[in-house]
Amino acid sequence: MTEASIIELYFARSEAAIDESERAYGSFCRRIAMNVLADHEDAEESVNDTWLAAWNAIPPTRPDSLKAYFGRLTRRISISRLRKRTAHKRGGGEAELAFEELSECLAAPDDPQRAVETAELIAALNAFLASLPETERDLFVARYFFTLPLAELSERFALRENTVKSKLRRTRQKLLQRLQKEGLL
Repeated sequence: MTEASIIELYFARSEAAIDESERAYGSFCRRIAMNVLADHEDAEESVNDTWLAAWNAIPPTRPDSLKAYFGRLTRRISISRLRKRTAHKRGGGEAELAFEELSECLAAPDDPQRAVETAELIAALNAFLASLPETERDLFVARYFFTLPLAELSERFALRENTVKSKLRRTRQKLLQRLQKEGLL
């Protein structure tokens, strides 16, 4: 079934939309949730919450790409679940490590004054990613959006794990410099 057909099922408020979403994007969403949560039960709940969130948002939202839309929903829901689960603990999963690595480039937690700057930060991040060579960009997105473990990145990109770490560190440093130059940090 095509993306457009699935979206139309959501607009028609047909429960088949959820079944078709699960069939087409369920494994993709589960992988994202597992990379963030490292727990099958929590990952499954996050995916189910993704379908509920999509049901509540479509309509009026009409995503350009369902895969990207579901990926963002799953990632956001999984990160939220991880934060609740680890509220009293530190470290442990790949997601925590990835977020810790990026912490120097990210703003303080939601603050009313920072809300206005969010759009600027998103635009700057997108411009930064667009300026990177393809391999660096793909490594950065795979690590910090999909939270893939370093060992998997090493295998996927046919690089030594230390090389992956170095490339990611240099890319984070470039991002930090760019955000500071643009006055976003």
